[in-house]
Amino acid sequence: MPSIDHFAHGFITPAASYIMSSIGCLLGLLLAARAREAEGQSRVLWLGAAALSIGGTGIWVMHFIAMMGFEVHGTAIRYDVPLTIASALLAIVVVGAGLFLVSAKGTGPVSLISGGLLTGLGVAGMHYLGMAAMNMSAHVNYDPLLVTLSVLIAVVAATVALWFSLRASGALAITGAALLMGVAVNGMHYTGMFSMAVTLDATAMSMPGASAMDFMLPLIIGISLITLGLLLTIFLSPSEQEMREDAALLSQLRQPHDGGILPPAARPAEPRPSSLFDSSGPGH
Repeated sequence: MPSIDHFAHGFITPAASYIMSSIGCLLGLLLAARAREAEGQSRVLWLGAAALSIGGTGIWVMHFIAMMGFEVHGTAIRYDVPLTIASALLAIVVVGAGLFLVSAKGTGPVSLISGGLLTGLGVAGMHYLGMAAMNMSAHVNYDPLLVTLSVLIAVVAATVALWFSLRASGALAITGAALLMGVAVNGMHYTGMFSMAVTLDATAMSMPGASAMDFMLPLIIGISLITLGLLLTIFLSPSEQEMREDAALLSQLRQPHDGGILPPAARPAEPRPSSLFDSSGPGH
C-alpha cells in the first residue's frame, strides 16, 4: 500500500489552513452581526456576504490549502477543475441556506437543528466532492467509521456556527467563536482525510486536470481582494443602528422649526434695559 503524507510541507499547511479558516469565520460572524441589525434588502446582502466568507474562505479555501500538503507517494495528483469549482459553490450555497433559514425562523431548536443538518451535510458533501476531484493513478477507499465521524463533526460544527451567527456580539466573543469554528472545520477536514486509503494502479495512463499550484496564485489574489473588500465594507459603512440614531438626532434638530419655535440662536435679540452708565441713554 502506498504511503500517504498529509503533511508533506510540515505544519505550514495545517497552520495556514487554520488561520485562513478562522479569518473567514471571523469575517462571516461580523457580517452576520451586521445582518441582525439590518432589514429588507440590506439584510439579504449582509447574509450573502457572510455565506461567502464562511463557506468560501472559512471552509473551501481552508480545504484547498490543507490539500496542498497532501501527497501520495508513487503517483502525481491532478484536480478536476469543474468538480473543484462545484465544491466551492456548494460550500457557499449550503452555508447561505443555513444562515437564511435561522435568520428567518429565529433561534428555536427546530430551525437551528434543521439549519445545522442542512449546512453540515452540505459541508461534508463539499469535502468529499473536493476529494473526488482528485485524479491519481490509484484506487481510493474510505473507512466508513471515520467518514461517519467526519459528517457528525460537520453537522455539530455547522449547528454551533449558526448559533454563533445569531448570538455572538462584541469583538472578544466573535473572535473566540471564530477560533473555535476554525478548530471544528479543520478537525472535520483531517478526520475525512484520514479515512482515505489508496491502492496504486499500475495500468493508469496520464491524468487530466490541473496541479494544485495552478490554483494557488489566482486563489490567493482573489480571496485576498474579496476579504479586504468585505473588511473595508464593514469598517467604513455605518451600521443600521448608527443610521437610525443619526436619523433620530436629525429629527430632533428639525422638531423646533416644525413646531414654530425657533432655536435660541435664531430668536431676535431682546432690548437690554437701560442703565445709568449707558452712554447711549437719555441726557447724553
